[in-house]
Amino acid sequence: MSFDPEQVRAFEHAGWQQAAAEYDGTFAQATRAFAETLLDAAAVAAHMRVLDLCCGTGVVTAAAASRGARPTGFDFSSAMLTQARAAFPGCRFDEGDAEALPYPGGCFDAAASNFGIHHIPRPERAVGEIHRVLRPGGRFAFTSWAAPAENIAWKRLFDAIGAHGDPDAAKAPPSGGNLATAEATLRLLRAAGFADARAEPVEREWHLPSAAALVGALRRGTVRTAALIAAQPEAALPAITAEMQRAMARYRRADGFAVPIVAILAYATKSVG
Repeated sequence: MSFDPEQVRAFEHAGWQQAAAEYDGTFAQATRAFAETLLDAAAVAAHMRVLDLCCGTGVVTAAAASRGARPTGFDFSSAMLTQARAAFPGCRFDEGDAEALPYPGGCFDAAASNFGIHHIPRPERAVGEIHRVLRPGGRFAFTSWAAPAENIAWKRLFDAIGAHGDPDAAKAPPSGGNLATAEATLRLLRAAGFADARAEPVEREWHLPSAAALVGALRRGTVRTAALIAAQPEAALPAITAEMQRAMARYRRADGFAVPIVAILAYATKSVG
């Protein structure tokens, strides 16, 4: 399938509009574990003007506000922003296109994006826009998921679908951002003009009551993975879930499962002068 940025944008937008209502109770339990580390990498502190790009339901925006910063959450999904405004009425949230930010140059002291950049059709444009709106010396940090080989939840799901379903069933458009390695994130930052770019893996645990809850979270709280699960024959889903249950047994704890998850944390600085 050829790459069409508008097709990718429409696919992602429709997916996040649908996932918004259940996101906080499902997949946000995985992504929020990286929020404070992300803000540390962006050097977010009190009184700073901070842009939270692809803010979703506002978890990172609110975390920045709790540090005394003056954050602005930005997202293209009105449904996600409805959730964010309801949860954090004291924070500012704007709707728009990450590839064409509606802000003047140099108006933010720092910027962050928690698992958002790889959903943008042309991430190089979005990162270029972040570079433009940051003041000289401002820091930008973002996270993206490491490859499925390093993320057990996705690897086991894809293996189970390969064994009992159809891995090609979703027919989703190709992603605009293949940012599953540190090298790819560094190239993106450097191409946008950032300096002192760094990237490193960060490990956390995703706590879930059951393997079925993991499948449910991926089905209701994501876009691409949700499309893949939804495209499976209904008769295949019990076998897929049972395979996941067997594969996840080693991560069982007294109160459920603790599944290792790995992100790539990348960050860099806008040069002064």
